[in-house]
Amino acid sequence: MMKIIKNSLGLLAIFMFILSFAIAFTINFIPMYAFDVDYFNIPERIGLSKEVILYNYRILINYLNFPWIERLAMPDFPSSESGLFHFYEVKILFLLDYAILFISGIASFLFWQYKKKTATLYELIQPTRIMVLLPLGVLFLIFLNFDELFTTFHHIFFNNDAWLFDYRTDPIILALPQEFFMHCFILVFVILEIGLWLVHHRTKKSLG
Repeated sequence: MMKIIKNSLGLLAIFMFILSFAIAFTINFIPMYAFDVDYFNIPERIGLSKEVILYNYRILINYLNFPWIERLAMPDFPSSESGLFHFYEVKILFLLDYAILFISGIASFLFWQYKKKTATLYELIQPTRIMVLLPLGVLFLIFLNFDELFTTFHHIFFNNDAWLFDYRTDPIILALPQEFFMHCFILVFVILEIGLWLVHHRTKKSLG
């Protein structure tokens, strides 16, 4: 029974480490946003150059990433109190993701070393095979109905309606189309899928 509990906690740590890494990578992968700025013709839609949009986006990302930046001030995008509050809540989620990444990374490393030392990595073959299949279901849902998934995500992580931006008071929302967030979701789960597959592949190699 203890072995099952240890393996379950260890696998959970590995899953959370890969997921939090995928999220951290995606939210800081500015080249994807730069691509989407052109792909969705954002400069033409809002009347600002790509350079100006990216400059303001980097200010936003820096605010969300660094706890010592306490005030968000995008020079070309005014923000309402409601909009600033939402970004503050997003900042908390960013920092929580980094904390999970750090803690689960240490736990994953210790668990993996223990399994290697005891030559019991083979016990993870079937569980990791199941873990590989999980993101595929979420990717299917993303393609099936992203609008509903996007709304559900906000209802889960935010207990208010501050995320419902009004472009007249928070024009930044025009530079952050929902399709961009769909690309973010897809990239997160692609990275997660690759990471889980690599873990599964490594457990299979342990059989020699």
